Amino acid sequence: MSTILHRLFGPSEDLKAIYQHGAIVLDVRTSNEFRSGHIEGAVHIPLDQLARRTAELKQKNRPVIACCASGVRSGAAKGILIDAGIEAYNGGAWQTLQRKLK
Repeated sequence: MSTILHRLFGPSEDLKAIYQHGAIVLDVRTSNEFRSGHIEGAVHIPLDQLARRTAELKQKNRPVIACCASGVRSGAAKGILIDAGIEAYNGGAWQTLQRKLK
């Protein structure tokens, strides 16, 4: 079973350690979703704007942990960021990520 999960989602990263070493949390949900709750200090760039705004993140020269409501949009965001040359991780659902980062 873990092999299947590894193929689908990639290796399990220690997101807390990555965050503690300076990673940016990027929330890619819509503005309404973000306003309803988010991780304190998260950068908000909706997924539909991310491809044209990657330079904002690239200039920070830090890894990015993307999050959303379920992990689907953050997975897409990870791909966009990696294609732009940014070290990126899929943090999944923001509420789950928030618990992991504590």
